[in-house]
Amino acid sequence: MTEHVQIRELAEHVGDDVSVLGWVHNLRSSGKVAFLIVRDGTGLVQGVMSAGDVSPEVWERLEGLDYEASVKVGGSVREDERAPGGYELSLTDLEIVGPSAEEYPIQLKEHGVDFLLEHRHLWLRTPRQVAIMRVRDEVVKAIRDFLYEQGFVNVDTPILTGSIGESAGTLFETEYFDLGAAYLAQTGQLYNEATAAALGRVYCFGPTFRAEKSKTRRHLTEFWMLEPEIAWCDSECNMRIQEGLVCYIVERAVERCRDLLENELERDLSKLASARAPFPRLSYSEAIERVQSLGSSIQWGDDLGAEDETLVAQDYDRPVFVYNYPKQAKAFYMKENPDDPRTVLCDDLIAPEGYGEIIGGSQREDDYDRLLARIREEGLPEEAYGWYLDLRRYGTYPHSGFGLGLERTVAWICGVPHIRECIAFPRTLNRLYP
Repeated sequence: MTEHVQIRELAEHVGDDVSVLGWVHNLRSSGKVAFLIVRDGTGLVQGVMSAGDVSPEVWERLEGLDYEASVKVGGSVREDERAPGGYELSLTDLEIVGPSAEEYPIQLKEHGVDFLLEHRHLWLRTPRQVAIMRVRDEVVKAIRDFLYEQGFVNVDTPILTGSIGESAGTLFETEYFDLGAAYLAQTGQLYNEATAAALGRVYCFGPTFRAEKSKTRRHLTEFWMLEPEIAWCDSECNMRIQEGLVCYIVERAVERCRDLLENELERDLSKLASARAPFPRLSYSEAIERVQSLGSSIQWGDDLGAEDETLVAQDYDRPVFVYNYPKQAKAFYMKENPDDPRTVLCDDLIAPEGYGEIIGGSQREDDYDRLLARIREEGLPEEAYGWYLDLRRYGTYPHSGFGLGLERTVAWICGVPHIRECIAFPRTLNRLYP
């Protein structure tokens, strides 16, 4: 019996008879010789079959194959620099495990975006989408490794919550038994502030929900966000950690996914080579002056929009910090800037090449009275934040944190124009299927 191996393991089996389980990626025939490309999730391999070397029954199975049928192929492994992956199978056997319908929807041609999203479950099988998912996986591993080495503890925070973290206007609401309204979490940050008081450095990493009626290339209604929270860390410390994390992620992705980035995604890696510390820094006021000089109509006090972020970053070859935004443009929990009470101690990290904000962070308000005043200013229900205010009543402490949008970060690293390709099943304003 031949040994079953994954395609990525073929280099260890040159000269051996093996079997591979996978799906038909391509098939072409020239008379009595057929070339079959199979993928198994770990790579591609070309199998060559000659009619004279196999039984008529096996050859007949080959002629009945359709694109994306699942198969088991057997043969001997040999090196071939011209073949995908550098190895080839001299096929002696073929079994059809799961036949594929003749009209496979996703063909090797151009399809419209709506068609591809409607068939996302099949679109994921294409080489470009496989490459993006693999880069995403590497980015996730890099994030966790960096935080582990920096002494962070992963703490899972609730998905259902009664506390609003960002804006009440972007909440998904549901009834929670007899307790009234509950919301899908916009952020785990508030809970992280509690766990940071117990563990020092913590993070949560999971799905986040925003009911924003946005159709831009930077927005999803469900996305993944990394949220570290750091005790005894001010705004300056916070930015240094963000800077180190982003540099590590980019370096790791380029090192371990170079082939995918260069060949499958055609990413210009010179654009990522510049992502080295230190990152440029602009105060909010400096950023406003900059974009106004470039034609923006934004006024001091407004939050930066997507076009403004692009203008801010256009002259930089690496991410740029914009720090200390106006109080009215940011969330209630951000600490007032002692040097300018109109502003808060916060930052946005804006990626180059028009990818916009990938991180938003701030030092948190640690003064009980100031925090309570901000909660009241925003008209938030005080009873829902009793536990959050307790953190300031029982051993308040200076602390900071940030949120990194995974899909936006992956889109920038991969050079993908829309973040809907950076999650397996995107949820947008008009799409809940598949």
